Amino acid sequence: MNLEKIAIVNSVLSFAAAVVAMGCVTLLLSVWFRRRGANNLPSNELLGRLDAISDRLAQLDGSVDTIAVEVERISEAQRFTARILAERTTPAALPEAARQAGYTTPH
Repeated sequence: MNLEKIAIVNSVLSFAAAVVAMGCVTLLLSVWFRRRGANNLPSNELLGRLDAISDRLAQLDGSVDTIAVEVERISEAQRFTARILAERTTPAALPEAARQAGYTTPH
């Protein structure tokens, strides 16, 4: 009976030692990760530069949108001009001599 009690006490003590050891390791790892993370925080200078880059990218985005609108206006104007010119050069608008001569192609 004494041997059984000693075996149980040994088991309980070894379990308690394992729990304490895991607690110590966890504490050490958490302190290590906190200090490691604190060193990797960006400085105020870096944050300022990132904000400046972000502002410049936003300004560039607005400029690209404006250019896209202007290019669309130019293309609309070219389509309009092409349509007007095409309507002007229909056979009914050509002089009688040009209509009778017909079209010749250079090939």
